[in-house]
Amino acid sequence: MVGSAIVRLLEKRGYKNLILRRSSELDLRDQQAVKSFFHQETPEYVFLAAAKVGGIVANNTYKAQFIYENLMIQSNVIHAAYELGVKKLLFLGSSCIYPKFAEQPIKEESLLTGALEPTNESYALAKIAGLRMCDFYREQYGCDFISLMPTNLYGPGDNYDLQNSHVIPALLRKFHEAKNRQSELNQNVSAEGYSEPVEGGNELVKEHSEPVELWGSGSPMREFLHVDDLADACLYFMQNYSQAGHVNIGTGTDVTIKELAEMIAEIVGYSGKIFWNSSYPDGTPRKLLDVSKASTFGWKATIPLKEGLRQVYIEKFLE
Repeated sequence: MVGSAIVRLLEKRGYKNLILRRSSELDLRDQQAVKSFFHQETPEYVFLAAAKVGGIVANNTYKAQFIYENLMIQSNVIHAAYELGVKKLLFLGSSCIYPKFAEQPIKEESLLTGALEPTNESYALAKIAGLRMCDFYREQYGCDFISLMPTNLYGPGDNYDLQNSHVIPALLRKFHEAKNRQSELNQNVSAEGYSEPVEGGNELVKEHSEPVELWGSGSPMREFLHVDDLADACLYFMQNYSQAGHVNIGTGTDVTIKELAEMIAEIVGYSGKIFWNSSYPDGTPRKLLDVSKASTFGWKATIPLKEGLRQVYIEKFLE
């Protein structure tokens, strides 16, 4: 998702000499393959967006796989970039690097000041190692390696598999499928003579349709950034930032998961019930990034959440 967004932006801005590989073409976990790629292609600038990612279920289930694959990917690429002497490398981390109960909004200085959220600890540890690696390579070897820490992302190219997706694609798919079931039930009710089809579903349909089950209480607060905004930040900081220490990238505003679900239900056109299953974990209570450092360097997100969600829904499910 992130890599594609960066490529779209670079092409839009007129960059043509792009060196690209899909994971099926280059296994970044393979050190020798990565070395060979760097020596053959000799890239000057590197955006390291590749990672093994997933939602709360995947993170909590495949802990060994998440830490191993992410450590291998970033270590191989960062070290090869150093060996080849690339002009600049940008490493992308994640806001999950911060302590579970970090003071809100979370400043960059909060890193390593408390315990991590257990459900994504393995992924967070790998990302912490990556940003520290960039700082240490800068300190010891003089490499111009920088790190950005984006908040929760959504946008084109996201993963909609309900077993390992993040919250926004999962909600979009659940509500879209529920709306379709609701429409079918509405048609059946109309055919039996009970009522006429009504846009969004009538009260009889709403009463008898199955509710959409969502995990947790809905109370955790999250910040969401459109991936096109992140791509813009990547290019901006690649051109305007050359320091040790990472930079938070986000919108500076957050919503509860319940508010997010209601917003998505409205966008999709689902008018049925929502059941919050509190037997499932909520994760970190709140995770809002302090984006004042990014603002100081002249960058700010521009895509409002509701507008971005509507755009993603139309592109994924209606076109």
